[in-house]
Amino acid sequence: MTASAARVPCTVVTGFLGAGKTTLIRHLLETAKGKRLALIVNEFGDVGVDGEILKGCGIDTCPEENIVELSNGCICCTVADDFVPALDQILARTPKVDHILIETSGLALPKPLVQAFQWPSVKSRVTVDGVVAVVDGPALAAGQVASDMEALAAQRAADDSLDHDDPVEEVFEDQVACADLIILSKSDLMDGTASAKANAILGDHVKPAVKIVPTSQGKVDPSVLLGLALAVEDDIENRKSHHDGLGDHEHDDFDTFVVEIPSITVPDELAKRVAAAAEAENVLRLKGFVEVTGKPMRLLVQAVGPRVNHYYDRAWAPSEDRRSRLVVIGLKGLNQPAIEKILVG
Repeated sequence: MTASAARVPCTVVTGFLGAGKTTLIRHLLETAKGKRLALIVNEFGDVGVDGEILKGCGIDTCPEENIVELSNGCICCTVADDFVPALDQILARTPKVDHILIETSGLALPKPLVQAFQWPSVKSRVTVDGVVAVVDGPALAAGQVASDMEALAAQRAADDSLDHDDPVEEVFEDQVACADLIILSKSDLMDGTASAKANAILGDHVKPAVKIVPTSQGKVDPSVLLGLALAVEDDIENRKSHHDGLGDHEHDDFDTFVVEIPSITVPDELAKRVAAAAEAENVLRLKGFVEVTGKPMRLLVQAVGPRVNHYYDRAWAPSEDRRSRLVVIGLKGLNQPAIEKILVG
């Protein structure tokens, strides 16, 4: 076996807040057809909601010990401190993993992460199989990089392309520019006109060879995403970004905090409060777990702008802290007291 063949392939899954990365990865884990997977989840905030969702899958080919959560900041800014130790931890597992999935936070730039695969201590053991960018189709069709981002409604009226001057949109553009495959999520929520518009906007920012795959509920055959064997770390110079030649980038355009709420009795009423908070303030994303009085199951709540989903994902563990906690992510200047007042009710 050659050194190249011995390296474990890694797929980097990037995409903006609420685009559907976790849904896509969960589907991959459930349909891996015996391939032993490991997962590195990078979240923006103090509560690991995405990691908990994936740990709750109960999938034999990706046991809980193969899921590593990084919550100390954006993975592209903490590569040496967080990513490399996580990689070491996964590669030491027995039996050995066949493939590693890396879910970046919505704020991460994929290029600095991929560049870390050029480090001698990393390159000898792993390779970047491919970079996948998940894009919110309905939002893009509406001229936005994520759903209900009213504060970013500075797009030029006569131009379908995105506003390059906005740092949030630059993050989006850097993500798709580095991608080998684009997953256009929520295709079931778009008609033909919207789909064509979203594809046209993406066409202005991706390389000609990059395929755009429409999906619903993250359902993509694993063979489409895994096993690309592109060795992206060897082609990184051909992936241009807004941050080329710059030092560390900042995330000062975003705020995140955790809101603790009492146990609830009616999930639909909480969903209305979440939507109201998103409408009243600059909330881009909200996610968390909530205790419902009298229910043995924990309630998973996720929102992208005012669009709110909630369902019971699994039973509370006997030793689990049943505090109801919601992670709120938005643009800089979020009015935390006002949001807390709406959410607590």
